[in-house]
Amino acid sequence: MALHNPDFATDDDSWDNSSAEFEQRFQLGSEMTSWSRSASSEKYEILDNLHVKFNLSKMSRYFSILFGIYPDQGVPWQMLAVSPLESFSMNLTDFHDSALLKLDIGGPFVADVADQQTEEYIVVQISQTEDAGSRRRRQQQVVYNWSLPLSSRRNQQIITTRIFQMPNRGTIFINIQAFLQEPGSVPLSMKHQYLHANIEAQVTIASIILVGVYVLIILEIVHRTLAAMLGSLAALAALATVGERPSMVKVVEWIDYETLALLFGMMVLVAIFSETGFFDYCAVKAYQLSRGKVWAMITLLCLIAAILSAFLDNVTTMMLFTPVTIRLCEVLNLDPRHVLIAEVIFTNIGGAATAVGDPPNVIIVSKQELRNKGLDFAAFTGHMFVGICLVVLVSFPFLRLLYWNKKLYNKEPSEIVELKHEIYVWRLTAQRINPASREETAVKCLLMQKVLTLEMLLRKKLSTFHRQISQEDKNWETNIQELQKKHRITDKILLIKCLTVLGCVILMFFLNSFVPGIYLDLGWIAILGAIWLLVLADIHDFEMILNRVEWATLLFFAALFVLMEALAHLHLIDYIGEQTALLIKVVPEDQRLAVAIILVLWVSALASSVIDNIPFTATMIPVLLNLSKDPDVNLPMKPLIFSLAMGACLGGNGTLIGASANVVCAGIAEQHGYGFSFMEFFRLGFPMMIVSCTIGMCYLLVAHVVVGWNS
Repeated sequence: MALHNPDFATDDDSWDNSSAEFEQRFQLGSEMTSWSRSASSEKYEILDNLHVKFNLSKMSRYFSILFGIYPDQGVPWQMLAVSPLESFSMNLTDFHDSALLKLDIGGPFVADVADQQTEEYIVVQISQTEDAGSRRRRQQQVVYNWSLPLSSRRNQQIITTRIFQMPNRGTIFINIQAFLQEPGSVPLSMKHQYLHANIEAQVTIASIILVGVYVLIILEIVHRTLAAMLGSLAALAALATVGERPSMVKVVEWIDYETLALLFGMMVLVAIFSETGFFDYCAVKAYQLSRGKVWAMITLLCLIAAILSAFLDNVTTMMLFTPVTIRLCEVLNLDPRHVLIAEVIFTNIGGAATAVGDPPNVIIVSKQELRNKGLDFAAFTGHMFVGICLVVLVSFPFLRLLYWNKKLYNKEPSEIVELKHEIYVWRLTAQRINPASREETAVKCLLMQKVLTLEMLLRKKLSTFHRQISQEDKNWETNIQELQKKHRITDKILLIKCLTVLGCVILMFFLNSFVPGIYLDLGWIAILGAIWLLVLADIHDFEMILNRVEWATLLFFAALFVLMEALAHLHLIDYIGEQTALLIKVVPEDQRLAVAIILVLWVSALASSVIDNIPFTATMIPVLLNLSKDPDVNLPMKPLIFSLAMGACLGGNGTLIGASANVVCAGIAEQHGYGFSFMEFFRLGFPMMIVSCTIGMCYLLVAHVVVGWNS
């Protein structure tokens, strides 16, 4: 927000004052800072008590020690070759008290069994002898037979992993043999690893870690970024204890750099865009179109956000909408938090309408086996679009019902609200200055003195002005002229450059989903757009642009990627999918399709509210495909996939960290001084998630159970 105050002006002589005056100003600023912090002392006392209660410092040290005493599991790969005449055998005598055996095998295997039928395969046989406590040993017993079909192309290398639970103690024997149509050999690579905890114990540990992270975020004991980092450390320590500690290289590979590049590039673009005054101009225009009717404006903003997110990434949509919404709410004296939450909810709903609107949909339509069965871009979008339109129609009146008793207007007059926000911005600016030199110390002292002056003015206004609840603005036509004079485009040339680059970036986003000849991911497009705009705009104060980047948000996503991948290695996501499949199998056949749709949708929605929906979707697709192929289950494939997509996309509205757009919106709002907490989002987002998933469930039941739209 651009702040223009004629009272805050200094001449050149003020910079030549003595150091004693600088120290006096700095001491005055320090006293003012301590006075301002005393107003919120109760909050800090509560947080201190919670810190003592949970003893996070000791826990973090414990996790660090636990992670440090176990070495990296850098097990080397073993190269081998098998044929019908010559098999490979290996004895593992050091299994001891380990609970699981993890086996990784790389070779020319079939990537998808349904894509290629072959009679050539590799058989991995796991057998074991039980120690009888004497010199005699029992006979060797085959425990597992693992068949791996071979591809006709011997030059490809696919690594597949399987975990075996050994029932008894004793020596383990691994035997690998090839069954080929013609004489020859098959090159393979193999490595084995011992795990010291069974699947149930690992899932329990992962669940406890996930609950702990949510407790830290919900109670706001620490910042959500630090909570994600602590959760990642705890998950890595658990993996180390189990015997599967990853190396630093492996942990870095878990981070989704395409998402981080997309976020960083769009943050730079929006930071430069905000210098043109375009967001203030759009806010005034939206105020003019609303004609003083707040709910008409909110409905229009949510509808536009939903439509854009159906074709663009949800994160991009919210990065463009959040600054405009904040300025618009400041003009109307509205609380931006409630408006932003409504927008991000409809962004997640609109993203489910097309095959490119949300990452789970992209994963589904990218699956070759699903495309071979007719679930391509057009079929997926046509089915989901109808259901999401019904969800949107019901969600708007329900949103109005949720906001029925919400005070959208600020309880204080607009001048007091603006003055408080101005104080916050000046104090935040002063705190970011590191007084390493005499000049920087002088600037920080002047800023803190400005904050002290504004706070004295605020106390005077509060003591003389009676608070009254603002009503809807009846004189909006009169205020439009004043606002248009104050909020206008400040740099038209820079605006043209920004609109040109941003238009090209959005066009490339759209073409990337439809034109196969573009070999640029969304992250690369955003980074290249940021570089182009930095060159065209001739930015000299580069640090100012970097200061507007939400580094805490980027670090949160990096920690969240590590946390979710570690929980996946602890088999939490696999366990959810397997239990869902088991529940479907026990249902009677005449009710199985309806129960499967309901169960898959709600499990996906609730799971996507607490964990990242991208790894969950990638894990559930093969589970549902195997379920549809099972002759004992007899379920069509498409209703299961549509239930997964509906639940994974709409479930992101359940919690603040359920979707990337939620976190990005909260980060930008926090930077502008309007951050909202986990519970503030949960009280609005979770009921909307319940209602939207219910409507989506009814649509799927009618389409697939009543109408029979399964082909």
